[in-house]
Amino acid sequence: MEEAAELGNYLPLSFKSPKEQEYIEFLWDSFETNYTHGKYQFAFLAYHMLTMSFVYFNIWQIKQTEPKDFAMGLIGFGKDVEKSLLEATSPFVFSTVNERSILRVLKLIDCDNSKIGTYAKLLDDRNDTAHPNGNIFFSTQAALDTKITEILRIVDEIQSHSKPVIEHCYREFLLQNHAPDEREYPDAADQIREVLIHGNYLSQEDIEICLGFDLGSFAAHPQYKNMSELHDALLAKYVSDDESGAAYQPVAADSAARRR
Repeated sequence: MEEAAELGNYLPLSFKSPKEQEYIEFLWDSFETNYTHGKYQFAFLAYHMLTMSFVYFNIWQIKQTEPKDFAMGLIGFGKDVEKSLLEATSPFVFSTVNERSILRVLKLIDCDNSKIGTYAKLLDDRNDTAHPNGNIFFSTQAALDTKITEILRIVDEIQSHSKPVIEHCYREFLLQNHAPDEREYPDAADQIREVLIHGNYLSQEDIEICLGFDLGSFAAHPQYKNMSELHDALLAKYVSDDESGAAYQPVAADSAARRR
């Protein structure tokens, strides 16, 4: 169970709506309840849905940060599907597309066909467990724990490929939000929470990438001091106390609702 909770570090700290947060919390509760009661097959289904949500959030970040690349990545999709994805207002819109097809978008972050094929095998596992075929594929805790280890390896691999997207996102945030008298929130911590993290569905793992950003690349910028203040506020608030993994703790949904 402790290892499984590491997935929470890859999921957003804040959501666009209370409904989205409620959904993710429901999946966590379903996983934990079934896991602790030995219903490992159903625990796997909930964990798989959390994992696919992670994939959708990562694709959403590509859409938001690299819109031209995202549009190019939709070549080959049907016209109506392409239009739907380009106009999507939530990462969960991606769930309307065949899962194997949506995984192809990960090519935009240099996940090759071999890796995407490996990710797609998780869909086969889900399909096997979700159909009434008379088989219990995860009848023991050990069997599920082994699968969770595999899933977390895949999640971490996708996260590593997402690093350039997050770096670009953070770079643009610093460039566009350094002036206290021009941005939405004069307080640096508020601007980070509301615009950077909430606006981009950032996870703790995403924030770790931002924390490692080379601020020296802006050393000659006339607003370097203000940028440093933003970065220092990020360091002060979001440095992880436990690098080994933390339980899922999103920003309060009512706060998210007020922002949108």
